[in-house]
Amino acid sequence: MNNAILIIDAAYFIAAVLFILGLKRMSSPVTALKGIVWAGAGMLLATLVTFATPEMHNYLLMIVAIAIGGGAAWISGKRVKMTDMPQMVAIYNGMGGGAAAAIAALEFARMFAQGAKLEPLVLTLAALGAFIGAVSFSGSCIAFAKLQGLMNKAFRLPAQNAVNVIMLVLAIALGAAIIVLPQPAAWMLIAFFVASLVLGVIVTTPIGGADMPVVISLFNAFTGLAVGFEGFVLGNPALIIAGIVVGAAGTLLTQLMAKAMNRPISNILFTPITGEAQGGDSGVTGTMKEASALDVAAMMRYAQKVIVVPGYGMAVAQAQHKVWEMAELLEEIGVEVKFAIHPVAGRMPGHMNVLLAEAGVPYDKISDLEEINAEFAQTDVALVIGANDVVNPVARTDKSSPIYGMPILNADQARNVIVIKRGKGAGYSGIENALFYCENTRMYYGSAQQAVGDLVTQIKILSA
Repeated sequence: MNNAILIIDAAYFIAAVLFILGLKRMSSPVTALKGIVWAGAGMLLATLVTFATPEMHNYLLMIVAIAIGGGAAWISGKRVKMTDMPQMVAIYNGMGGGAAAAIAALEFARMFAQGAKLEPLVLTLAALGAFIGAVSFSGSCIAFAKLQGLMNKAFRLPAQNAVNVIMLVLAIALGAAIIVLPQPAAWMLIAFFVASLVLGVIVTTPIGGADMPVVISLFNAFTGLAVGFEGFVLGNPALIIAGIVVGAAGTLLTQLMAKAMNRPISNILFTPITGEAQGGDSGVTGTMKEASALDVAAMMRYAQKVIVVPGYGMAVAQAQHKVWEMAELLEEIGVEVKFAIHPVAGRMPGHMNVLLAEAGVPYDKISDLEEINAEFAQTDVALVIGANDVVNPVARTDKSSPIYGMPILNADQARNVIVIKRGKGAGYSGIENALFYCENTRMYYGSAQQAVGDLVTQIKILSA
């Protein structure tokens, strides 16, 4: 028996090492695929070893659950579009939080059924895991619904922050009662989970699209913490280590993204960007000037340097392959082309990087904000495709703007700016973009796929 336990613990240790090494390799697009394989191998090992645990039973239920969950994940993973990846990440993350909360609920139910009290530390961690996991689950479900277009982007309750605080205090009070009381009533447990789930909903519903990448990352950190706590409750080293790794990585990513927006996390949660503060026009003056495909093609054909700024509009139109075709065509005639990525571009961290990599854009042509911002002033054309807040110059100039102080890509400093956009409305956050009204900006309306395809045709004609 002791030898078996040693082998199981060693296997969990190897799985933990694979998790950590896999996460490390995911930090670079060059090694990300291998990182995913390594982490997947670690998860497979941890799952198989769990079946060998001496006190384990209900093997049939475990196999059925794995078959259902694995099958659903395989099918959805194969079918999901890249544009829908953020909401898929959100809902999968929510499932992790929900699983952690469910583990705690079962432990509490067993405690009630047996009339025994868990150890204070174990009980406290179970309550914490249940609270955090439930908030992450319901909040991630709302994030999924928003990104999928199933509900309005932002909805605020009257006295929203006061309601948040009241629900938080209620959930904490009920959790404390479950921990402290010798034999808490069943209704307390039910009310505790209901309050935690409701808190996740009401905290997330007011948050608009501009803040959604940070929220997804934050809930990812929550899920990791919840899983780590419940791993301690179950005495499972793999869950503890995996939860700690995910929680730490998610926390660091959330902090980095909040820094990229120059907004504290508390501000993102309790003063979300909705665009309402600006009344729809934000005091922007001037007119938007339209350009034709021939005008835009000529600007880029005879430019020396072009910087492409991709955004969610490119993702929606699945235009990344056409964009790279255009870039290759320009490079063939001597134009230098680079791609500029803002840390919160798209609706998920790394969203634009993945899309460009999918199209075959070399990694050395893709630059982050800090690396490329100084180059815009020496750039002939900045081509903005579906991006909005990340290139809005009011972030530097208008103290009344919700995005004031947020580091942006300095596209407005290029000699010419071309914005490919489907229509004249504001972006996903609802904030009007002053870049569209600058003297050096021209609007090129249309779906990115068709618009860039027309540019490719015109560039070929001009280069013939």
